[in-house]
Amino acid sequence: MALHYRTQGFILKKEDRGETDRVFTIYTKDYGKLDLLARAERKIGSKLRGGLELFYLSEVEFIQGKIQKTLTDAILLESFPGLRQNLARLSLAYKISQLADDLIKGQEADEKIWQQLEDVFGKLGSWQPKKLELAIVYYFFLWNLLSLLGYQLELFQCSLCQKKPVPKNLFFSPKEGGLICQDCQNKARTAKPIEADAVKIIRLFLKNDWQTLAKLKVEEKALKSLSTVSQQYLSEVLRQIE
Repeated sequence: MALHYRTQGFILKKEDRGETDRVFTIYTKDYGKLDLLARAERKIGSKLRGGLELFYLSEVEFIQGKIQKTLTDAILLESFPGLRQNLARLSLAYKISQLADDLIKGQEADEKIWQQLEDVFGKLGSWQPKKLELAIVYYFFLWNLLSLLGYQLELFQCSLCQKKPVPKNLFFSPKEGGLICQDCQNKARTAKPIEADAVKIIRLFLKNDWQTLAKLKVEEKALKSLSTVSQQYLSEVLRQIE
């Protein structure tokens, strides 16, 4: 008799399989990231459909077959309706789910990653920032996830000379380990300028200081800088794991 496993999970991705099946990528609380087959889920009468929408938090049950894990039950716990009522929020939810799928490898539970997913989907569903600042939720998740996965960067002192940099004319290079001061900038060929305000925001990310972030007025210049260095950071990590 097959063993049944039950846990909670965030629905990150779905992919059609055959005529009526789907495979769902789910980050689970107890087993990490799993690909679970939902047989006949695309049929209108499927009992699984109510708990398997993208970005749901659901309680799922599955069995382990010889090759594939198969879903046997899915019960909705939280649908985060707020993120579905706004195109910008929905777009960020897709980006966050894609990020998690690209970066999290293997089937290993991680309580801190689970907490980050809880936090970020909760914020997307309820946080009320100005439109410009909504992207902060995505960057918050990106920096914390990469840090939890072991890709920490130095953001409090120069990664080359270890001196505390003057908060102007700052540079950033993931290949060189993070923040670069003006004196060391010529030694780091991949270093790019970073706004001092962007550095402050990233530090707040890594301290999980949502209270301060919620009050922060983020200038467009700082957000542009944050976007540039975040993409640089992510590209370097993806290059390493490919």
